[in-house]
Amino acid sequence: MAVLHPDPGDQPPGRRPEPADDASAAPFPAVRHAFRVLESASRHGGEGVSVALLARETGLPPGQLAQLLLTLRGQRYLERLEDGSYAIGEAVALLGAGGSRTRAVHDKLQRGMNDLRKATRAAIYLGRYEDGEVRVTQIADAPGTPRVNEWVDFRSAAHATAIGKCLLTQLDHDARREHLSRHRTARLTSRTITSEKAVLAALDRQVATVPTLDLQEYAVGTVCAAVPLTAGREVGCVALSLPVHQTHRLRAAAEKLNTEAGNLLLALSL
Repeated sequence: MAVLHPDPGDQPPGRRPEPADDASAAPFPAVRHAFRVLESASRHGGEGVSVALLARETGLPPGQLAQLLLTLRGQRYLERLEDGSYAIGEAVALLGAGGSRTRAVHDKLQRGMNDLRKATRAAIYLGRYEDGEVRVTQIADAPGTPRVNEWVDFRSAAHATAIGKCLLTQLDHDARREHLSRHRTARLTSRTITSEKAVLAALDRQVATVPTLDLQEYAVGTVCAAVPLTAGREVGCVALSLPVHQTHRLRAAAEKLNTEAGNLLLALSL
């Protein structure tokens, strides 16, 4: 089975152009490296490919390749054969199984989100920008890590939520203005920025590799962080929320989210 890179030139209207194909500029450079490994393994089919040949074909240094192989085996994207070589694993086969793909991707993402929930000790959200609207498509929460109360529809609160702001930063300026023309910047808490000009300026300043924050702008008592999670034509993000009394954990949790989100991006990209 062929595993393809998303085409950086295949952008939907309103998407900002991708930066140059430089691993140092990518939010998740390890994902690109993982694609190299999976593409190499897929070319060799069920017979498997040795670690030495993987290293030659991918150009990855031994230590980095070993870590990737460990991760990809753990996620079942690769399987290790008896002779020590590697072949495409069960997870990739399921993701390509026609009508089963949607369910397989959903389940894979949910498992990854549950792992992130445990690692960050925070509720986890998967957000997407679809048909001009902010949508939260999956949530991983638990009694000890409760989700935020959606007291205002997320679609109407992009200016105040970490998810919404993170998604809007991935659009161009005109697309952001068009979105805000349909969803006014209403005051939701005393911390909400209600000036459209100020919201747009903040979005322009946001750095792609730095988590987007919501410090009680959407809901009193909750703080959030989000990072981009974009695969192919889709504009997405992954976010977390914490009760305000745990604000002291937000920075570390957001850094963990940024580091670990690559596994979700891999599932979305295959």
